[in-house]
Amino acid sequence: MRKDLIMKKEKRTKKIKRKLLHEYRLVVLNENTFEERFSFKLNRLNVFVFSTIFAVFLIVITTLLIAFTPLREYIPGYSSTKLKKKATMLTYKTDSIERVLMINAQYLASIKKVLTGDVKTVNFNKDSIIKAAELDLSEVDLTPSKTDSLLREMVSHEDKYNPLVGSSEVSFVLFAPVKGTISEGYDPKKKHFAIDIVTTKNTPVKSTANGTVIFAEWTVETGYVIIVEHNNNLISVYKHNALLRKEQGELVKAGEVIATVGNTGEFSTGPHLHFELWRDGYPINPTNFIDFD
Repeated sequence: MRKDLIMKKEKRTKKIKRKLLHEYRLVVLNENTFEERFSFKLNRLNVFVFSTIFAVFLIVITTLLIAFTPLREYIPGYSSTKLKKKATMLTYKTDSIERVLMINAQYLASIKKVLTGDVKTVNFNKDSIIKAAELDLSEVDLTPSKTDSLLREMVSHEDKYNPLVGSSEVSFVLFAPVKGTISEGYDPKKKHFAIDIVTTKNTPVKSTANGTVIFAEWTVETGYVIIVEHNNNLISVYKHNALLRKEQGELVKAGEVIATVGNTGEFSTGPHLHFELWRDGYPINPTNFIDFD
């Protein structure tokens, strides 16, 4: 039985070899004269090997064309090099815009604190104006001594003729934005970091010093508000205006009209100007520097 099986396997193997190696003649004839143009011999094994090599060659050529030539752009699913560069540039620009927006958001948040008078989150140091206002100064003798007065006078004379000291450092004059009666003064204990000046409606509101408008918008609580940034890290705030004469980013001069007195906003009880002064992020009393009478 085993011999018969072995014999059958050998016969099949020989049959397959015969089929693979059996030669065929491929002849090309002239259709009219039947003249033989050319011919060549083939067998199944040669045809299989040639077809495999040709298929591999086509695959390699196609892969190289797709990987290293612009032809791949015409194949669905592949993007162009220019498009990728544009996408990369847009990604960088988007990242830059996000950073700018984040910085602007932080800046606007700080401006909002100035508008609302919210200074709860500010960490005041020991020399802060707020801390000084909370101290009981009745028992402190603030009278300057004779030696101290002489030293101050001597230093002021030296700085007056010092060419290295700018005029802005020697003196900084602030103009009254409006003239009128102060209905509510500066009171840090009540968190009223401003003075309210009662005057006639539509009275021109003037800039207290040279500067740049950094905010000029409508707010629900304080109506039309304009904020001006000056030298020496000073910021002036004007609230409850009837109309704004300047826009954000404009340069203003001291005494230039920037708004008109009004009664806008939920917190307003009549025509007046709510005026604030801030220095290095801390509120200061405007009446110490400006005469409003």
